[in-house]
Amino acid sequence: MTPAWFCQSIDMKAYIRGIGNISPQHSWDNRLKEMEVTGYDNTHLRCIEPHYAEYIKPIQMRRMSRILKMGVAAAGKCLRDAGVEVPDAIITGTGLGMMGDTEKFLVSMLENDERLLTPTAFIQSTHNTVGAHIAVMLKCNKYNFTHVNDTLSFENTLLDGLIRVNENPAEKVLIAGIDEMTDSYFTIARNAGYWKENIDNSLELLRHGGPGSIAGEGAAFFIISGEQHPENYACFSGVRTFYKPVSEAETDQFIIEFLSAHGLGLQDVDILLSGINGDPRGDRIYRRVHEKLFGDNCIAYYKHLCGEYYTSSSFASWLGALILHEQHIPGYIILNDKPLHSPLKNVLIYNYHHDTNHALILLSAC
Repeated sequence: MTPAWFCQSIDMKAYIRGIGNISPQHSWDNRLKEMEVTGYDNTHLRCIEPHYAEYIKPIQMRRMSRILKMGVAAAGKCLRDAGVEVPDAIITGTGLGMMGDTEKFLVSMLENDERLLTPTAFIQSTHNTVGAHIAVMLKCNKYNFTHVNDTLSFENTLLDGLIRVNENPAEKVLIAGIDEMTDSYFTIARNAGYWKENIDNSLELLRHGGPGSIAGEGAAFFIISGEQHPENYACFSGVRTFYKPVSEAETDQFIIEFLSAHGLGLQDVDILLSGINGDPRGDRIYRRVHEKLFGDNCIAYYKHLCGEYYTSSSFASWLGALILHEQHIPGYIILNDKPLHSPLKNVLIYNYHHDTNHALILLSAC
């Protein structure tokens, strides 16, 4: 009998050598202990953008959209952090792609009656624009691919990167999850009931009742490689996705089997980094997993920091990597009072969307 679910999995290691992350938090310096945490009094979290002049020439910046500048700068930061000039592959993941440029082009079509349209917005409206632009700037004519798979976009990007690193451990692969939240898309999603109506402090997301979550965005880039290095942050040890589990027991089975494939049990997960987002319609699934499987583990969350968006698991990967690298977990992400064991070895990220796309990412200390 054909199962009612579909599962993708890759179980191999890739070390994180460099990171570049633009988010609604002060994540640019990759220092978790010293990071200034920012709370928002609205349901639309916007990225704190760096000074782009260090990574993008002013003449180039004039024709670049906001998300493109974020992607290019985060990639440049990541490459510098890793000491890599040109990567061996560029793999990006996005759920919405170049939403701002797409909206701009469509509005221009309406206003100009489909005549005398400027080509720039159209050229930059394709989902692979960020990866392609980075390749052009770096003169990198190697493997370049963009995954657009709803809320599994970053997971499939990571899976692709792990396959390449497994085939050639010496390769330095640039992977990313990137999405922007435009005002128009925010309004459309709000009308569909995706966002909370009122919120006075995003850092207390789970305290606010009512349906919906908060909107977010971000651009997180990683250089991964199969080679060990004393300055590696952490290690991607595996990723697994599964679609529409038919029962709660099947969800539990996937989580347990995923850990077992890496020689781990539930007790070996030092931190469960949960995608719980404050929407009671979906949080019930997270809470059941928390209580049934990870009742004795430290449980943390992250969407009060970055918001909800298609590739938010890339922000969670940045957070998990720094937790393992610094051997420090900040109090503002902890959900329960379970004791932590030292040293921290394994962080499991669990994220899902509308009980359809479920994903697990395992991060391990180097």
